[in-house]
Amino acid sequence: MPASSTQTPRRGPPAPIPVTVLTGFLGAGKTSLLNKLLADPALADTAVLINEFGEIGLDHLFVRPVEEGIVMLSSGCLCCTVRGDLVAALEDLLRGRDNDRLPPFSRVIIETTGLADPAPVLHTLMTHPYLALRYRLDGLVCVVDAVNGAATLDGHEEAVKQAAMADRLVLTKTDLMVTAEDRARLDALKDRLHRLAPGATLLEVDAANAANLLNAGLYDPSAKIPDVGRWLAAEAVAAVAPAVANADPNRHDNRIRAFTLATDAAIPAATLDLFLELLRATHGANLLRLKGIVKVKEEPQTPVVLHGVQHVLHPPARLAAWPDDDHRTRLVMIVRDLDPKVIERLFNAFLGVPEVDAPDGAALADNPLAPPGLR
Repeated sequence: MPASSTQTPRRGPPAPIPVTVLTGFLGAGKTSLLNKLLADPALADTAVLINEFGEIGLDHLFVRPVEEGIVMLSSGCLCCTVRGDLVAALEDLLRGRDNDRLPPFSRVIIETTGLADPAPVLHTLMTHPYLALRYRLDGLVCVVDAVNGAATLDGHEEAVKQAAMADRLVLTKTDLMVTAEDRARLDALKDRLHRLAPGATLLEVDAANAANLLNAGLYDPSAKIPDVGRWLAAEAVAAVAPAVANADPNRHDNRIRAFTLATDAAIPAATLDLFLELLRATHGANLLRLKGIVKVKEEPQTPVVLHGVQHVLHPPARLAAWPDDDHRTRLVMIVRDLDPKVIERLFNAFLGVPEVDAPDGAALADNPLAPPGLR
């Protein structure tokens, strides 16, 4: 019988889909870098998972649209409250792809919250029986803020882990390092990052592109400093420990928490400027991250986007239109050692919202806008 000219289709499991984890501390520039990557035609068939820490998520509104390919994970930090959500989201992507409910994608990028310890994420991707079969951990890209990077590494263990576990380190905001002292600080930061991640490629954001950021190959913990293997081993133990009941997704630890200020009222531009300046001057050291979208009274149909990290508030950017159906002002803040009520009262004072049932004397003495000598 003559051999059939029809070639037998290849059987067996499909090739694993590469996954890149994009991490970096609060305000380092992860979402901006993600937009640069998604603008590359080579990444047109990329699915994106975004995790945010806080009760209202905003980052997904500012990411370059990917048709039906952006999934917003539940509020909370990937490292402590939504590990199950990550597994479910990755499985849902596969089901949508396999059943033709989603456009085919050949890569996944996971953008973690800035407070995420990457060890649980990497451990899940490498050891989950089904995910390890269908996905391949391609690498971890860590974004580092050149201005605040050294202080962040000094003050936050999460930032140290993010850098040490990375295959690619991307420095942002280097354009702000203009003086000789700045350049010396930048060189010292680079030396420190090389010691933390000796095998990682270090890039400045202007030189970064999709090819040299994402083609890292198979993630190899043995090529990292010894601490990385220890962190992953500890995560293997933590992964089988009983889950903590009633965990607060807005609290990372006893010192850091997220909260949201929201209002339907349009805010005059001058009022917004004064509020932000007083917030920066008074609480900047404890304001780890500010991001928001604001309805400005003078032009309510074209909202303003705000970003800030500690004392640095970036120039507001105006959008051509609201990105979703929610036209409220929403300010998401992540603070350290600061009671959210302090910021809420300051915000309400600028908006003219009265303190309900406050005695007259207390209302005057405790007024957050009162001169320091009066309080």
